[in-house]
Amino acid sequence: MKYYIEAWKAKQAWIDMNHEQRGAYMAQLGPAIQQLSEQGTEIVTWGSNDGDTFNRMDMDFFAVWKFPTAKLAKTFEELVEAAGWYAYFEQINIKGSPASPNEIIGHLINL
Repeated sequence: MKYYIEAWKAKQAWIDMNHEQRGAYMAQLGPAIQQLSEQGTEIVTWGSNDGDTFNRMDMDFFAVWKFPTAKLAKTFEELVEAAGWYAYFEQINIKGSPASPNEIIGHLINL
């Protein structure tokens, strides 16, 4: 299993689009998201990055996904890129397998 976290903010190209263009672009993403869902992908949550977050990352939105396999996570990455998402949004990604706090603390100690 892989967790995938995206954080993004709009680029000027997105801001320059009108409401109808933005809606049409988002609507074309629906079938790909549905296909991923049918293959076991779970959208854990999407959200807005609170402005009062301490040490806030300079991104406005986030999504957390759960993929049953690394291969499906890779397929997701390819779909996002092919959809032209990065032309409209500046984004950073984090992907990894779930671990307990003790496991991660152990990794940190052993660096």
